[in-house]
Amino acid sequence: MSYYDRLSTEEKLKKVNGMIERKQIELVREKERERKRRAHRLIQKGALLEKYLDIEHLEVEDTEELLKMFSSFLKEKIPEKYKKKET
Repeated sequence: MSYYDRLSTEEKLKKVNGMIERKQIELVREKERERKRRAHRLIQKGALLEKYLDIEHLEVEDTEELLKMFSSFLKEKIPEKYKKKET
């Protein structure tokens, strides 16, 4: 008879509930890490846009309008190695 078999139903439930709780905590932490990675990536890309397009002085709305003007041109001219991979 194994250790798990000797546990009472209540003890087994506590053990399973603990496992579920740990898994939920792990999932919440992973979501938080992913959110932080995304925020960091967005900040880096925004900084690069400001640096290379010299647009630090523009408001967010003006930056969006500028990007809209050039987006189709840029999408057309982007080298193959930088295009999004289709899965």
